[in-house]
Amino acid sequence: MESNKVFIIAEAGVNHNGSIEIAKKLIDVAISSGADAVKFQTFKAVNVVSKNAPKAEYQNITTNPIESQFDMIQKLELDADTHKELINYCLKKGIIFLSTPFDHDSINLLNLLGLEIFKIPSGEITNLPYLRHIGGLNKKIILSTGMSSLKEVGNALDILIKSGTSKNNISVLHANTMYPTPMKDVNLRAMKTIADFYNIKFGYSDHTIGIEVAIAAVAMGASIIEKHFTLDKLMDGPDHIASLEPFELQAMVSAIRNIEMALGDGIKKPTISEKPNINIARKSIVASCEIKKGEIFSERNLAVKRPGNGLSPMKWDKIIGIKASKDYKFDELIEL
Repeated sequence: MESNKVFIIAEAGVNHNGSIEIAKKLIDVAISSGADAVKFQTFKAVNVVSKNAPKAEYQNITTNPIESQFDMIQKLELDADTHKELINYCLKKGIIFLSTPFDHDSINLLNLLGLEIFKIPSGEITNLPYLRHIGGLNKKIILSTGMSSLKEVGNALDILIKSGTSKNNISVLHANTMYPTPMKDVNLRAMKTIADFYNIKFGYSDHTIGIEVAIAAVAMGASIIEKHFTLDKLMDGPDHIASLEPFELQAMVSAIRNIEMALGDGIKKPTISEKPNINIARKSIVASCEIKKGEIFSERNLAVKRPGNGLSPMKWDKIIGIKASKDYKFDELIEL
């Protein structure tokens, strides 16, 4: 992750629907959009959810309501061989492969596969053994903070740091875990609250419909943006409907790159593109009538007009009362 460049994570998540062919198509879409990384999810259903755990309300709408959460996510598991194939595919294509682990076995698998960045999902921010496990790897960590309070964010950071991860290697993402997130619940200013309170690198994991909130987050200083995407919002599965389609992902990345450039270095100075306009748009002190050599410059015989390649009007007070050293015609630039 480059410090001066927004790190854009195209979140494929479980939108592969258990198919390696769809997963590869998602990788291709992420690449064509210009994203820096494509992220999946790594889990074993038996380690993550009990057989009688209910589904979220939005999951009951987007999937078979009779189906249990266990059955829903078990179909979306990716085994070790699939991970290896997708990692190699990403390496060949030139995009970073990421995956969020949801259990200890998955943490070990991703570590064994050589991942250098570990993404902690919002649901694990209060999971002490899990946080301690990832913190002990001393990798780069991206921590999502949906559903959490400022204090809970601090508690998670303390565990990660005490477990062996440098604070400099941790980035915190503001997030809301409703899919899709209502605009009134985004609370984007909380992103800056987290960053300022803990003096930590920050970003935003976006679950709203559309791309404007992610773009706004970049304008507010986010250095990481994560956004779900899919091949088609109408596909079966829990997260497709709240995901971007390929053309939307491309539009988001393009807009972020433009905002990234527009933010600049913060130094107020004339830019290369506007310098040619200085003489055209600014003004100079000119003669407002004919002035003879030896006449006194005054408000009666001077004016301020374009172009700006003569004596600056900021010299007005200095020139008033001085004798003209030569004859001047109407509108002629005054010389000091």
